[in-house]
Amino acid sequence: MAKEQFTKSFVSTVSCPSDQAKLVFFDKGCRALVLEVRPTGTKVFSLRYVDKRGKQRQHKIGNAQDISLDQARKQADKLRARIALGEDIEETQNALKQVPTVSHYINAIYLPFVEGYKKSWKSDRGLLKNHIEPIWGKKYLDQITRSDLITLMAEHRKTHAPGSCNRLLILLRYMFNVAVRSGDMGITKNPTAGYPLMKEDNKHERFLTKEDAQVLFEALKRSENKMLQYIVPLLLLTGARKREVLDARWEDFDFDRRSWRIHTTKLGCARHVPLSDGAITLLQSVPRYAHCPWAFPNPQTKLPFTSIFFAWNTARTAAGLSDVRIHDLRHSFASFLVNAGRTLYEVQHLLGHTQIKTTARYSHLSKDTLLDASNAAARAVGNIFLPVPSSPQGARLLSMAQ
Repeated sequence: MAKEQFTKSFVSTVSCPSDQAKLVFFDKGCRALVLEVRPTGTKVFSLRYVDKRGKQRQHKIGNAQDISLDQARKQADKLRARIALGEDIEETQNALKQVPTVSHYINAIYLPFVEGYKKSWKSDRGLLKNHIEPIWGKKYLDQITRSDLITLMAEHRKTHAPGSCNRLLILLRYMFNVAVRSGDMGITKNPTAGYPLMKEDNKHERFLTKEDAQVLFEALKRSENKMLQYIVPLLLLTGARKREVLDARWEDFDFDRRSWRIHTTKLGCARHVPLSDGAITLLQSVPRYAHCPWAFPNPQTKLPFTSIFFAWNTARTAAGLSDVRIHDLRHSFASFLVNAGRTLYEVQHLLGHTQIKTTARYSHLSKDTLLDASNAAARAVGNIFLPVPSSPQGARLLSMAQ
């Protein structure tokens, strides 16, 4: 190992004889800077140092064909400073090699992980494939910054409602949290931390009236899907979710106890739904198929429907209710309960909510109910604050107020 005063001329002209594996030179002008020269003509700048455990190491800086001598010296100075401050630069470099690209992390790590327990993993896959991979896919996970997130959400907002933007943000927050908690993805900070959700001013509220329900039922009876006339009314009579009804088995219904046991709910645990007189009458009218355990099977396959959207869309359109969604039947169930004077606590348990604030969104009160409540206060006070009528018309109005 020889010491040389590295110059541009020296670096460009030095060579290694073919009978030697390599030549190694130390730079007199920059401490610990090494130049290795191979018979092939390859010349590599490196930093040779002793790590915290007293072991000699060599860290590659770059090929002399790619970087200048001045650049190599400046990089060597920076690396020595990092080492002096206690950093293990080899460990840092190895950690960077472990950081996956966003696409690799999504498909090889995150999705296989959540598939085992998260019911909405397919939804995650769709959102990530359509909205994240095309933009961030080739970036490394530790390269995603707050600025990247701001740009992404600003672009997403141009074509999506606040609720959709929030769902994407919540998914990204969870995805990065999984990476941080794993401890071996090379990132220690979630770039979405503290980023606020958008105010959702587009909440869809559609509640069926009694008249709407009657018109809809007539359209259901004319549907080519003969099970639709039982599926939709049960949704409206129980407030259950679509998949809960479609996957219901006859063994789940206890007619003696007037109870329906839903095995797998959105929360992942079973719950019991009380069956009203109307629900029991409806269930007793549903046709049964021999050796078929499902309550509402596809008559052709004798298996639960994968989707009923086409039949549902046809029926609601025929009824003039094209703005009514399947989930609005659940909204309407809650609305009927509240308008009938039932408490939010009762509605909460019938819908299977764990938090009362979730139920509050469904607790719609009709204008007639509110008006009647307001008039109840007026009737209780009486006419002591009302002016004396000066005309027959005023007298009639006063009598109506009473």
